[in-house]
Amino acid sequence: MSLPDNSTVLIVGAGPAGLTAALSLIHHGCRDLVIVDAIVEGQNVSRAISIHSATVEALASIDAADALLSRAIKGKSIRLTSRDSQIFEAKFDPLKNYSAYPYAVFVPQNVTELVLGQKLQSLGVQVQRPHRVIGMKQNEKDSRITDVSFEDGQVIRTRYVIGADGARSTIRTISGIGFSDPEGHNPGDHLLAQMVAADVTFEPEPVGPLTIEGHLNGTFSSGSFFMLTPFGNRFNDELTRDGKPITKSIFRVGCAIPVKNGEPPHAPPKEYIQDLVDTYGPACITSDISLNPTPVKIDQLVWSTRFRTHSAIADRTFTRLGAAIFLVGDAAHIHSPAGGQGMNLAIRDAIFLSEAITKHIQASAENPDVDDTILQEFADARHARASEIIAYTKNLLKLASLTYDTYAWWMPFSWASVRDLMLRILGRFDFVQSRVAWGMSGLGRR
Repeated sequence: MSLPDNSTVLIVGAGPAGLTAALSLIHHGCRDLVIVDAIVEGQNVSRAISIHSATVEALASIDAADALLSRAIKGKSIRLTSRDSQIFEAKFDPLKNYSAYPYAVFVPQNVTELVLGQKLQSLGVQVQRPHRVIGMKQNEKDSRITDVSFEDGQVIRTRYVIGADGARSTIRTISGIGFSDPEGHNPGDHLLAQMVAADVTFEPEPVGPLTIEGHLNGTFSSGSFFMLTPFGNRFNDELTRDGKPITKSIFRVGCAIPVKNGEPPHAPPKEYIQDLVDTYGPACITSDISLNPTPVKIDQLVWSTRFRTHSAIADRTFTRLGAAIFLVGDAAHIHSPAGGQGMNLAIRDAIFLSEAITKHIQASAENPDVDDTILQEFADARHARASEIIAYTKNLLKLASLTYDTYAWWMPFSWASVRDLMLRILGRFDFVQSRVAWGMSGLGRR
């Protein structure tokens, strides 16, 4: 498809961050934009699933929340359990004192992208595919314009580039921006260093409190951390692949793979996922009759993937190469999935960035020589916020990574047992639950 020769704003990447940036630009009055993506079709797999209160508020501010809320599951709580009992529960209901959206939203990322893409189309903007950026250089005639070249030979001249093209960002690489752990080290052997995620159905369908939709469940076990989120039948149509109909309830499972177990397969098969469920999952979904008096087995493996996690942040999220160049989402920062903060930060980055860009466009119309103060202040604030989120997720990771190994022969307890005991005690207090829900919600770090 032919691209225009000129555009005020070029958005590279049509994931949640790129789509939200486009919606926010339009909401703030900028319609001269192009959004491109390197792949032929939109994201057709399900990855991130949690959208927290602060992010719903940000989406609502640009009139992009209602359609998503109508499709999603409104989460009531996050639970932490052992394999056979509950340890702690953080209910979201106390957030009603601070937000009109006192819940987390559980929705697969591909559904989020579908809904945001449909909203964008309703406003007259279509994602242009497939167009892969291969170069950027300052325009020879205008020092405030960048010529962005694509693999198919086309070139767009633009004043603003938003790099929303993921952790391996081409925009970041071409701009010469570094990407590293803010603490200067990045151990690859922490608990969540390598993970597997899958959407599955069970036969027979499991029963019990952890199988009821509206809750995200995390299970501590020796050497791993297992996550279970029931979707019910809510997303069966969107998650169906290869034309195989799905009639049963779908469950999202995720599991940290101990480094000592080796690297998981690229697309883990059903047998591999079943072994993880039986070894690390909550009792109610296992096939082990010694743990589950009504054993169940995985019936359909709808989708599976493996991935590695670490923390990194771009040295800066704003620079100039003629045009103003910005990084948002995974192009700007990545971290462990602990706390489900990644996509949330990406969406909020994109919404706030678009507001800053439109202010700068308006200021430039009044004064062509306007400086970049508006843009730099935004970039500095969001860089600081990303650093704060990375520190937050690392603290959660440390808590989850405690082991059940006995501390010493003369002190027969483990740090994980101490953690579990403290969580059981503290979880009895409403104010503790409220503080955990507040931390997850993002309301204190928009």
